[in-house]
Amino acid sequence: MVELAPRNAQTIGGLGVQPIAIGAVALVLVLFGIGSIALWRSFPGNAPETDRAVAARQLQAKTAQVSEALVEKTKGLEATQQESIDQLQTAQDELQTMRRQLAAQQAETKKLSDQVTALSEAVESLRQSFASTQTSDQSAEDAPRKRSNATRTSRHRRGRSHG
Repeated sequence: MVELAPRNAQTIGGLGVQPIAIGAVALVLVLFGIGSIALWRSFPGNAPETDRAVAARQLQAKTAQVSEALVEKTKGLEATQQESIDQLQTAQDELQTMRRQLAAQQAETKKLSDQVTALSEAVESLRQSFASTQTSDQSAEDAPRKRSNATRTSRHRRGRSHG
């Protein structure tokens, strides 16, 4: 029989190890390296520091967003407050105007009331004057009638006695 494998294949580099064993050792070393890297990443080290830096940046970004939101809300509140102040000022101005108008109307009403009172007194005075004038006119008219009647009666009596 003839040998297919060379005689020196059993000793590689003078070690006398088969190539499968060397491949297995290399595979174990690679797996060991990957496992150690994974362990190194999972335990505290540089990764948590970068995680902390990332977390700090995220916290800063959230803080900036919250600050911007607060600024916007504050601006909105300021605008609303200014509108309320303007409306209140307008209402106060209108109230002041209404008070002035009411005072003017009350003064005008008092003036008209005084005028009506004065006119009523003048009318009453005229009535009394007219009434007294009519009374004195009637008295004056009645007096000549009484005199003329008395004169007639006395003339009539004289004429009878003379005749």
